[in-house]
Amino acid sequence: MTQEKLSALFTILNPSIVQLIVENKNYTNIDAIKIFYNSELYAMMENEKSKLWHLSPLTLYELFDEELSTGTINYPEEA
Repeated sequence: MTQEKLSALFTILNPSIVQLIVENKNYTNIDAIKIFYNSELYAMMENEKSKLWHLSPLTLYELFDEELSTGTINYPEEA
C-alpha cells in the first residue's frame, strides 16, 4: 500500500477511534486526539508493514485501551 493510500485510510479510521476514546474514556476530543496520536499503537499503525490498518476501529480501540491500561499491546496474529 502506498503512503498516499495509507493516509487516506487514516482519514477514515482515526476519527472513529478517537470517537470511541471520547465515548469510553470521557476525554475531550482534543485530549483523545493527543493521547491517541502519541500512543505506541498509532506509531505502529503508521508502519504499513504492521498491517494494523486493516483492523476495525473497534479492534484498534481495544488495542489502544490495552496500551493505556497495561502499558503494552498484545497484537493479534493476523496483524
